[in-house]
Amino acid sequence: MVAGKRTKYLKIDPRVPELHKIRLAARILNRGGVVAFPTETVYGLGANALDARAVRRIFRAKGRPSDNPLIVHIASFRDVQDLVAYLPPRATLLMQRFWPGPLTLVLPRSEVIPDVVTAGLDTVGIRMPAHPVAQALIRAARLPIAAPSANISGRPSPTTGLHVLKDLRGKIDAVVDGGPATVGVESTVLDLTAPVPTILRPGGVTYEELASVLGEVAIDPAALGEQAEQPRAPGMKYKHYAPRGEVFVVTGEIERVTAKIRALVADWQRLGYRVAVLATQETAPAYEQEPRPDHLEILGSRSRPATIAANLFAALRNCDRHQADIILAEAIAEEGLGLAIMNRLRKSAANRIIHA
Repeated sequence: MVAGKRTKYLKIDPRVPELHKIRLAARILNRGGVVAFPTETVYGLGANALDARAVRRIFRAKGRPSDNPLIVHIASFRDVQDLVAYLPPRATLLMQRFWPGPLTLVLPRSEVIPDVVTAGLDTVGIRMPAHPVAQALIRAARLPIAAPSANISGRPSPTTGLHVLKDLRGKIDAVVDGGPATVGVESTVLDLTAPVPTILRPGGVTYEELASVLGEVAIDPAALGEQAEQPRAPGMKYKHYAPRGEVFVVTGEIERVTAKIRALVADWQRLGYRVAVLATQETAPAYEQEPRPDHLEILGSRSRPATIAANLFAALRNCDRHQADIILAEAIAEEGLGLAIMNRLRKSAANRIIHA
């Protein structure tokens, strides 16, 4: 794409994707262009996974480090065969159980995958998205599509087409807007080349769901807050998903957490900072009395972590819109989808944790 070229904006009905718009986006991909498109997790920034020059345009548009591998998106089970050196039996089992859906499998790569896609690793992450627009686009392009999240590198991931336009207008060829993402956090990345299947990044498929199929499942330390020297999957950087304000995650018993956050709000406001709080429906009333934060985001209910996941990245972006200098986020239980939510919060905070 030529710098400054107009980014096409294609609004599509996710229930019945308009074929002429899908074909237009597919032609852009076939010509080596870069197209943002919706998945059920977040919006992806896609290019032909078999074309190294096209994939490099993704890195340039995002400002993404070249040591950060990409995920390859497919629309058919048979597409996997050409992309991997071999397919372990447990991979087939997981594909049958969780595809299409928010699970990426890390497998031995085949020679058709360019090094730029895998950051030079001998493995490749592959997933089959469940979003009907993503599936229609991959089928129309007749290509595997390499795609990270469609945002400026390191910033909160986009869950709407307008988020993508705000970050990447004029830097990419097109945005296919299929409405808001429903899961709200990226796919789970599971390494099947390790002796024990290992979660490199928690996401929309939970540890508990994977363990119910596989039995033993490990979690990489980087998914729990430690630094990854060489990222083996997207989202393993120490700081990621970060808004412009400084994020702090407050942990502990919920009554102590809300009291600590209210005290911190008062302290930072006295110093002249604008303070935002990420709360839940259960705790929101605690912040309606003085000292009130400058901005309050209610993510969802603690009894329904899927609502928190769906709203998290949009909430972080809203904190930027309200010019928050400090963002205080309540921790939630790290079970089920809570593991993925806490992974994103820790990464956005660069592991700045306050214990109440």
